[in-house]
Amino acid sequence: MKKILLFISLLPCVCFAQKQISSPIKQAQKYYNQANQYLGYKLYDKAINELNQAINLDKNFTAAYQQLGDIYRKSGNYNKALNSYKKVIEIDPEFLPLTYFGIAESELNTGNYDDAHEHFKKYLSYPGLSSESKQRTAKYITDCLFSIEAIKNPVSFKPVNLGPGINSKEEEYLPVITADEKMIIFTRQSNRNEDFFKSIKRDSLWTTAEYLSKEINTYNYNEGAQCISPDGNYLFFTGCNRPDGLGRCDIYISRWEGNGWSKPFNIGAPVNTPGWESQPSISADGRTLYFVSTRNGGYGGYDIWKSDLNHDGSWGLPVNLGPEINTLYDEQSPFIHTDDESLYFSSNGWPGLGNKDLFLSRKVFKDDVQTGWQKPQNLGYPINTFGEESGLSISSNGKLAFFSTNQKGGFGGLDIYSFELPEAMRPNIVTYVKGLVFDKNTKEILDAKVEIINLKDGKAIFDDIADPETGEFLATMMAGKSFGLNVSKEGYLFYSENFTPNLNMINKPFIIEIPLQKIEIGGLVILNNIFFESGKFNLLPESKTELQQLIRFMKDNPSVSIEIGGHTDDIGDEKSNLELSENRAQTVYNYLVSNHVSATKISYKGYGEALPINDNSNEDNRQNNRRTEFKIIRK
Repeated sequence: MKKILLFISLLPCVCFAQKQISSPIKQAQKYYNQANQYLGYKLYDKAINELNQAINLDKNFTAAYQQLGDIYRKSGNYNKALNSYKKVIEIDPEFLPLTYFGIAESELNTGNYDDAHEHFKKYLSYPGLSSESKQRTAKYITDCLFSIEAIKNPVSFKPVNLGPGINSKEEEYLPVITADEKMIIFTRQSNRNEDFFKSIKRDSLWTTAEYLSKEINTYNYNEGAQCISPDGNYLFFTGCNRPDGLGRCDIYISRWEGNGWSKPFNIGAPVNTPGWESQPSISADGRTLYFVSTRNGGYGGYDIWKSDLNHDGSWGLPVNLGPEINTLYDEQSPFIHTDDESLYFSSNGWPGLGNKDLFLSRKVFKDDVQTGWQKPQNLGYPINTFGEESGLSISSNGKLAFFSTNQKGGFGGLDIYSFELPEAMRPNIVTYVKGLVFDKNTKEILDAKVEIINLKDGKAIFDDIADPETGEFLATMMAGKSFGLNVSKEGYLFYSENFTPNLNMINKPFIIEIPLQKIEIGGLVILNNIFFESGKFNLLPESKTELQQLIRFMKDNPSVSIEIGGHTDDIGDEKSNLELSENRAQTVYNYLVSNHVSATKISYKGYGEALPINDNSNEDNRQNNRRTEFKIIRK
């Protein structure tokens, strides 16, 4: 009698009584032995063939059915695995404890949660299980119980195919979209080669997808797992086995240069290592990169990490997101929304419906400082199923989710779909400002520097150059906060504006034109981000960013002299308004002088209500009239 050989690598470690079993039919036993030899070389198809021949000769060959179940389960063919394990139990219900683990895992991955629950409990009842076996089985039981309840409480889910402009008979997946939802970039696999394609939305339809760039796509290597900055100007992606790679897969970046994508470069250490780094997701301000790595120091196989951009342009030492996000199992496909607080990712470690599910976690703050992450929330059934869900991205306004799936009625293989995200799973409301910068007199497009600052903490949420070909820029802003915009270019007066998006602006972006004036005598700039208390002349802290911009302007243009002008609306008497306006202008003057701007280069004057830019018929107009400005009086 020969001892049964099990596909142990597929199963948790367990101690059990060794069963002496073989087939009384010599040829069936010979096929079985040959199958085990093939398994040693990982020749699974040949092993399956030998096992089937053994079973044809001996219909009660329990060990052969067990081995078949293990192979099918390893290859993800759970339905065939189920049939094999059921045959084992039919012949001998107490053949092996591991049979019940195998059938339960197969049932979990085919959505048979009630049966899986019972079989996991049966397996757990056997003595001698290792601590690892108990831990994994308990985890699966949690998945079963979660799934049973999730199916009873489904969420709204109505996926819409994005159409023939994007989808084809090939495989399309991993979609990412710009903040204005005008461009989508995705991966298409053809003849086992992965490349990036893009499509532009015109009149609510996606145009026929085009090859993204010869600078990025290659013939010899695969490109995939990409993310794009909200303005569409920076593409981070995964490149594997490239000559300049540090490991098997590394993260690369390419920048849109007005008329094409730049040659991508490896972002290097410490983000990339000799190991495996992939699936990047960049924050809206471009300063935090989330990615997946198998490096040392993690909690499971695949973990989500982050790296912050240093002031010198290098990436800082990566930090693991910790046990609030990562588990003993695998976390992948991170997507940080443009609100910079909502993280979507896939995991098979948190309670789910099988394989990998999609989850949402939000940052936790105390006194505006992040202190951790909320416990991840499963997006629910039927968004998640017993299959693998991953690669989700969310529109800037938080309403639409984009993902890939193989559904009946598609164009072939994996197609890209969108669906409305359930409200409870949506990120914070975010809008965007889209601007066009040009010379006020000549209308020439300008590649000016654009900064958008959170006025509360003075941190830049956007710092880049307008597109040199189009003069355009795009930046996202979260509702409920106040932001200052500064646009500057050498030889020009800077431009100032402020925005306070409210919760009703989900579909109302700011579209602005910015005509920059050359530095000439009489040139005037309204300082829209200088703030005073109502009826007073002491500066509010939110004014600091604008004042520093003015100080830089004066230092960069030492020959220029300016006059600070204060203005009010017509509420109150004329004398009081004149006095208030002069005091406010003087306050700005004093701030500049105290910050080493030469007093010989600046003067101040109050104009009261004498020079309104709008009539005073409503509050918006009156607010425009209450302003601080400067004009060039000498250059």
